[in-house]
Amino acid sequence: MDEATKKFMMNQLMWIGIYFAISIAISLILPFPISLVVLIGVIIGIAYWRRRAMMRRMGQAGPSFFGGGNPFASKGIDYYCMNCGTKHNKASCPNCGSKLKKAGF
Repeated sequence: MDEATKKFMMNQLMWIGIYFAISIAISLILPFPISLVVLIGVIIGIAYWRRRAMMRRMGQAGPSFFGGGNPFASKGIDYYCMNCGTKHNKASCPNCGSKLKKAGF
């Protein structure tokens, strides 16, 4: 395994351990029906917080509560001419007139 894969696996194992420890603690403190509701709320809250922090690190807009947010909210799509490579947002390239373009970020 390469270093990035090891780091990813260790991060996942750490979060599994955190979730497990939180679930044990809540189960020991609260009685069954209440602990289940609290545990589901805490897990959803932590997952939301982790995703929001990850999106912020990637430089994208944060997610809404039930969706992923708009990944293009903070920066628009740039179009590049496939013929000459000019960056533009027009129907045809202002440099060479070609209508072939590719999207980039």
